[in-house]
Amino acid sequence: MAEIIAILNQKGGCGKTTTAVNLSTAMALLGEKVLVIDMDPQANATTAFGVEKNEENSTYRVLTGEETLNDSIVSTDIKGLDLVPSHISLSGAEIELSKDIGFPFILKESMDGMTEPYDYILVDVPPSLGILTINALVAADSVIIPIQAEFYALEGMADLLDAMNLVENRLNSPSPIKGILITLYDSRTRLGRDVLQNVVQYFGDTEYIFKTTIPRNVKLAEAPSHGKPCVIYDEECIGSEAYKDLALEILELREAVAEENATDDTKYSVMEDNQ
Repeated sequence: MAEIIAILNQKGGCGKTTTAVNLSTAMALLGEKVLVIDMDPQANATTAFGVEKNEENSTYRVLTGEETLNDSIVSTDIKGLDLVPSHISLSGAEIELSKDIGFPFILKESMDGMTEPYDYILVDVPPSLGILTINALVAADSVIIPIQAEFYALEGMADLLDAMNLVENRLNSPSPIKGILITLYDSRTRLGRDVLQNVVQYFGDTEYIFKTTIPRNVKLAEAPSHGKPCVIYDEECIGSEAYKDLALEILELREAVAEENATDDTKYSVMEDNQ
């Protein structure tokens, strides 16, 4: 069963789309079957995969009910990685969707009819706390929050967490934080180290913070102009290596959780047998 991960932060420039594109690619290269859903009207993830922006196959048509999610999925040049592209028309979808009383559940319900077995579904969310973000949170099993290692990194974080709590409490749809990802990081600078320390203090639990950090790397910014994820464009640069490490960390985390659940099930079974 696919694990659905929303990648979001209402602040722009934090590496959200870069993370969605390169993490999904690194996962696919490790043999996972991955789907990326581009929920951002800017369609940067779509461009980064070298896929043409086309309203006929887009998240806009899925959310407005004009097309099924299955019909909107397109293949990329990367084996094991598919995409639901975005289009600028999605920018007007919030007004249209707000008229639907069940608008928070549209994306989630569209996934019910999926026939392709994916290991991971990554949702690239726009930098806002609107209807598109709410749809992603309702559909997601967990959330990755990229935070740039800059002075205003935690600005607006309280609003983001409040939005997540609102979705959980009012819509009965919890989306736990899978991890906080530090991006644009330079351990050589005092600013980078200070931001990392502030993030750890803010969340109060280092288990929320991924061990992997994403460094400042010009190749990460350069790759989209070539229509390729950086992990493909320059697989040996420090940015690509970091996303490969992140993919491994997430896969290992999933295996650890599965083993823990299996152990708990065994203990429960033994307790039942002894009663």
